Amino acid sequence: MSVIYTAEVVSSGDGRKGRVHSSDGVLELVLDAPKEVGGAGEQTNPEQLFAAGYAACFHSALRLSAREARVTLDEEPTVTARVHLERDASGYGISADLMVRLPGVAPGTAQELVDRAHARCPYSRAVRGNIRVGIALES
Repeated sequence: MSVIYTAEVVSSGDGRKGRVHSSDGVLELVLDAPKEVGGAGEQTNPEQLFAAGYAACFHSALRLSAREARVTLDEEPTVTARVHLERDASGYGISADLMVRLPGVAPGTAQELVDRAHARCPYSRAVRGNIRVGIALES
């Protein structure tokens, strides 16, 4: 593959309780750990940022899959990503669940579009075989 875009973000401060900023100045955020792991939970955190990126990327892959399959989306589809921070004896990990709504699309067709999107989405491809990802169609 050839590189067509590179996002560059610098983390400074105390990691989960620090700051991140992009080299182009578009992204500048203060981070805080979730309350569940000792933070105040008053700022965004890495899991929310990952969930936002995954949901948006999968949504784009879903719309592209629908266009290619010539499926008209009369109502706006949505993708909700839940990224879970987990811990076991060996340390921390993550898993993800995607909830996809395709209103007005027949269930069989909707499942085909989700499968196509999951096969092409760069986030899905990056995590495939590395973390558990569950995908559910919501009505």
